[in-house]
Amino acid sequence: MDPLVSTQWLADEIGASDLRIVDASAFLPEQKRNPALEYEACHIPGAVFMDLANLVDTTAPVPNTLPSAEKFASRMQSLGLGDGSRIVLYDDSPVKSATRAWFMLTMFGAQNVALLDGGIAKWKAEGRPCAQGRETLRHRHFTVWSDESHVRSKADVLRNLKDRREQVIDARGAGRFTGEQKETNPALASGHIPASRNVPYASLFRPDGTWKSADEIRALFDAAGVDLSRPLISSCGSGMTANVLIFALHLIGKDDVSLYDGSWSEWGADPATPKETGPQPAVQPA
Repeated sequence: MDPLVSTQWLADEIGASDLRIVDASAFLPEQKRNPALEYEACHIPGAVFMDLANLVDTTAPVPNTLPSAEKFASRMQSLGLGDGSRIVLYDDSPVKSATRAWFMLTMFGAQNVALLDGGIAKWKAEGRPCAQGRETLRHRHFTVWSDESHVRSKADVLRNLKDRREQVIDARGAGRFTGEQKETNPALASGHIPASRNVPYASLFRPDGTWKSADEIRALFDAAGVDLSRPLISSCGSGMTANVLIFALHLIGKDDVSLYDGSWSEWGADPATPKETGPQPAVQPA
C-alpha cells in the first residue's frame, strides 16, 4: 500500500478483511468543532474514530504529548486495529491531524499505514456514501512496541543549537514564525527556535486539499532554505502540524526526520530557551 491513497482506491478496497479505515480528525480549541460529533454525523463507511485529544500522556507538563506504548496499543486494540492491518487514515481538519495519527502508528509499530489524499472532504465532494453513528470492530491484538529514535525533547533541541547536527523546520504560519502574529496563549512568547527554517504546513496542499506533487514539495523545502541532505527536526505549535512536514518529507523519500513533540507549547513557555523573531535569513543562491 502506498503512503498516500486515492478516494477511488479506497472505494475499490472497502470491505477487504484486513483493511481498517480511521477517522483521525482533531481540532484546535479556537476552531470550536467537535470531531466525535462530526464523525457520528458523517464518516466513510466502516471507519472507526480515533480520539487524538485523549491519545496523549496526561502526566506530561505540556499538552498533546505522545502517549506510552502500552496506552497506545490498548487504544488501537479497542478500535479493532491490530498487527497485520492495512490502515487508511483520513481527517476533515484544517490542521491535517491524520498526519499525527500516521506518525504515532508508525512509531508504535504499525507496518502498513496510509493517508487518504484529500480526506473525507474529497470523498464527499465526489458524492461517495457517508455512514452515521459509531462503528465498532472486534478487538485485535496490537503488539506493545515503540521506536522513539525519531522523537526529540527540549534538551535535544537545546543541545542541537550548539552542535547543529540537525536542521530545525517549523510548520507554523509565517506570522507566528516571525513573531508578528501573537500566540493565542498569552503564556507563550512569540518567535521561533534560533536558526530554524519556516515551511508553513498549509503550503503543502492544493486548493482542493490534496497533497502537492513530490517535485512541488521538494521545491517548497528548497525555497525555504532547508538542506534535504541533513537530518531534520520538525516543530510547530503543539506537536500536531509538525507531522504534516514529516509526512510530506516521507512522500519524497526522506525519513531522517524527527518530531519535537513539545514544540512551541514547551519552547515558548520557557523563559530560559533562546528565541528569535523576524523573518528567516534569505536563501543564498547555489
